[in-house]
Amino acid sequence: MDGFKARKGVLLTTGSFSKDAGDFVKQIGKKIVLIDGKQLAQLMIDHDIGVATSHTYTVKRVDLDYFEDEDS
Repeated sequence: MDGFKARKGVLLTTGSFSKDAGDFVKQIGKKIVLIDGKQLAQLMIDHDIGVATSHTYTVKRVDLDYFEDEDS
């Protein structure tokens, strides 16, 4: 980041960041976002990137209008 004179950055890992890494990021003057493996996977699912649908489910409900009398 210093080589590019950047003030903001994002660091990704497929694992997890240590507590010390989180504490360090809070102490320095640059805005750095840490995204761990669980967050990365959720972002991929939320934004449909690099994922495929494996199952879909249909939830049905009773249509009460179907059962109403025509005379009422």
